[in-house]
Amino acid sequence: MIRNQDRWPLGAVGFILVVSVAWWGFALFTLPGVPEWVARARAVCFNVTDNGLPDAKGWLLLIGQPPAMLLALYTGWSTEVRATLAHLVTQPSGRGLLGGTVVFVITGFALAGLKVVDAQLPAPSLNPMGMAVGEPLPETYPRLDRPWPVMADLVDQRGDPFTLESLSSKQAFVTFAFGHCVTICPMVVHSARGARLELGRDMPIVVFTLDPWRDTPGRLPALVEQFELDPDRDFVVSGSIEAVNAALDALQMVRERDEQTGDVAHPALVYLVEGDGTIAYGATGVLDHLVQLAERLR
Repeated sequence: MIRNQDRWPLGAVGFILVVSVAWWGFALFTLPGVPEWVARARAVCFNVTDNGLPDAKGWLLLIGQPPAMLLALYTGWSTEVRATLAHLVTQPSGRGLLGGTVVFVITGFALAGLKVVDAQLPAPSLNPMGMAVGEPLPETYPRLDRPWPVMADLVDQRGDPFTLESLSSKQAFVTFAFGHCVTICPMVVHSARGARLELGRDMPIVVFTLDPWRDTPGRLPALVEQFELDPDRDFVVSGSIEAVNAALDALQMVRERDEQTGDVAHPALVYLVEGDGTIAYGATGVLDHLVQLAERLR
């Protein structure tokens, strides 16, 4: 039987348990249809990485929260907490409550462990021809062979004008992203970085912002760091709203901006550009495809 003096220590522990479940659930699990601001808040709070899991700082925050709250409770009210626990272990209902709590916590850790394992497994995907990733793309995979379009009044993260000559006649990956994006954009840039690493080539990565309203020239150095690019050989490009939109149109980048939130809906797109500026191929941002197509560049 629960005594009156046991109710508030049990309530405090229950509150900590509920908060911990909500905290871990918010960090590790997402529900379909949640608003974009929820996904952004999750990414900011826990430094969510490309695989959907927190980084080291996020894990420290997650793991440290329950013990810190329990320690604060015990430090302030150790006598009451010890008395309540001592009473519970003498009662059948109390032992059942404690046992149920232990089972609940173990189940929660098991679910979290499954989530971590699942996030680290390679995600199955298909290439544009409907074949499993890893199979060679057909020799008939279409080349675009489009010339580099005319664009002006763009700048990179160094404040220098960005033109085709900025690439120094090097082959390059050209893609599109924006700083507030936490879904497609990090994945596409991550794939381009991975493809370059696998190829072992000095191929610059060029990221045109899709959001010149917020990704102003002054924010470009922060975006280089956010996308984990090489500041000495890669480029994040912005400019005036008119200049950026004109460049995106010239590059045939389809997008739609939500005027209320400022977010931009867009496909995952990476162009592979040859040294003379020819836009040779377009790909969906799957790493395996980028490697195969880069090997076909002239």
